[in-house]
Amino acid sequence: MTDAPTTPATASERLDRLPFTRPHLRVLTGSGIGWALDAMDVGLISFIIAALAVQWSLEPGETAWIASIGFVGMAIGASLGGLLADRFGRRQVFALTLLVYGIATGASALVGGLAMLLVLRFFVGLGLGAELPVASTYVSEFAPARIRGRLIVILEAFWAVGWTAAALIGYLVIPGSDDGWRWAFLIGAIPAVYALIVRWRLPESPRWLERRGRTAEADAIVRTFEDAAGVPADSAPVPTSRPVAGSSVPAPAAVGTGQRLAGLWAPEFRLRTASLWAVWFCVNFSYYGAFIWIPTILVAQGYDLVRSFGFTLLITLAQLPGYAVAAWLIEVWGRRMTLSVFLVGSAVSAVLFGTATGEVAIIATGMALSFFNLGAWGALYAVTPEMYPTSLRATGSGWAAGVGRIASIIAPLTVPLLLGLGGAPVLFVVFAAFFVIAAAAAWGLADRRGLALDDR
Repeated sequence: MTDAPTTPATASERLDRLPFTRPHLRVLTGSGIGWALDAMDVGLISFIIAALAVQWSLEPGETAWIASIGFVGMAIGASLGGLLADRFGRRQVFALTLLVYGIATGASALVGGLAMLLVLRFFVGLGLGAELPVASTYVSEFAPARIRGRLIVILEAFWAVGWTAAALIGYLVIPGSDDGWRWAFLIGAIPAVYALIVRWRLPESPRWLERRGRTAEADAIVRTFEDAAGVPADSAPVPTSRPVAGSSVPAPAAVGTGQRLAGLWAPEFRLRTASLWAVWFCVNFSYYGAFIWIPTILVAQGYDLVRSFGFTLLITLAQLPGYAVAAWLIEVWGRRMTLSVFLVGSAVSAVLFGTATGEVAIIATGMALSFFNLGAWGALYAVTPEMYPTSLRATGSGWAAGVGRIASIIAPLTVPLLLGLGGAPVLFVVFAAFFVIAAAAAWGLADRRGLALDDR
């Protein structure tokens, strides 16, 4: 009597059995630094808008377009970036997007008028929009199933690091001279250099490689993770240039761009896609409508530029504990519960912030909004890549982000109108309503806490 033949373990199965090791930390921090630099760029523009509004005597509609044109680029970039990452790989697209927006940000320091700034902000958004969903997909495909959600929230926490850096630059650099905003843009060009490091130092996703039939490359990368953990690769697939005979790698859910786009609305994924797009749209509308405009709103309420930027810095610091709590709860409560609770908390905080008077109340309610809103962002980025199989994971994540960017285009343009109708109270009640809609839509998502990613 002989033992039954064993099916070679897939790269996914081998990755899921591993503990967190130094190679995981390198993937997380390498992606996270890129994420922080992205946040720094988005955060800087809110401070730069406030400075340019005074220096260039801009109308509210003109300042709104400085913010919104970047989100036009982000909407296009997110949609294209996901498709490209599913076709050409996660790492390649990740590095390219960092390079594009880093160069465009640096060039923004040289502009002499609004028109050229708007052109460059579009290209900044193009690169930034493509990078974020690709980075979360990339990290999720390395993370062991039991801690995957937590690692993605930690990745998202790098956003708070970048936004805090932006607040410090806004507070210390921009008010220092008439050219302070130009120096801020030059600092934001750092991603162009970092892109080269990403390209050569981080590995490609083994799940993506295996899906493309490049099992030898996938095996070599997984072995480095197994060696770091001291786990023998006794069930590794045989290195070949084609899928292994008898391998347990399932057939892909989609092949080709057309199939990937159609696959998002297949019966299996229809509810997930609709719910995900609704959450992304509502969260983007409220987040970017509020946080891009907070420094300008505070200036309009009578606080000078330095004081306004100081308040914003304090509000920003509450993002980190928001991420920390979400990172813990997401593996305790699950994805949907954590996301919806933080969205409801964001709604309540938005109403309180919009009606706050006095410095203490503004800072306290602003910090609460920052805490809950960024915790919700962490949970949203954790759940998004889990909604789809490997063959359309980046596409699904990218298109959800792209739909969200449509809201981020609309929101800054809507803010001046809402402020004119009823001031900050009306504006933040509208933001709260969008948070409530998002909290309800979150319950249409699948909760895959502790489950392996779908490798079709």
